[in-house]
Amino acid sequence: MLVVEELLNDEAEYEFVVALLENLQNLVSHGLDTFRSPDEMRLLLGPRSAICWDTVAGFWTAVADWRVGIGAPLEPAATLLDVQNENLRMLLWTANRTLSTGEKLGIADAVRYEKAVGSPIPGFSHIAVARRITG
Repeated sequence: MLVVEELLNDEAEYEFVVALLENLQNLVSHGLDTFRSPDEMRLLLGPRSAICWDTVAGFWTAVADWRVGIGAPLEPAATLLDVQNENLRMLLWTANRTLSTGEKLGIADAVRYEKAVGSPIPGFSHIAVARRITG
């Protein structure tokens, strides 16, 4: 995770870092024994990447809350874990996240949220602030 902290020294890398952390969060959200838990992963992060991690997690929490608030039912995440094709599985596992309820959210949910609420994943200004705070 030191590489992520290093990348955050360059503003041009912010988008890549946020995408990487989001994919990693999605992957570890599924609770598979092969991977660490989201909480364990967060402990491995440096100060700037932890702020990015929390920002991404907060966005997805907002998406989940919005879905519940509009009464849109969520699908169970179990179907994601049953996919046998390795390439398809990796795409699905990184494009969706499993919630503590056992339901899933995916990219389509995030896009619907952004269109309905007008609030995309927080901008890179949060990262710039984190970079200044942590040196």
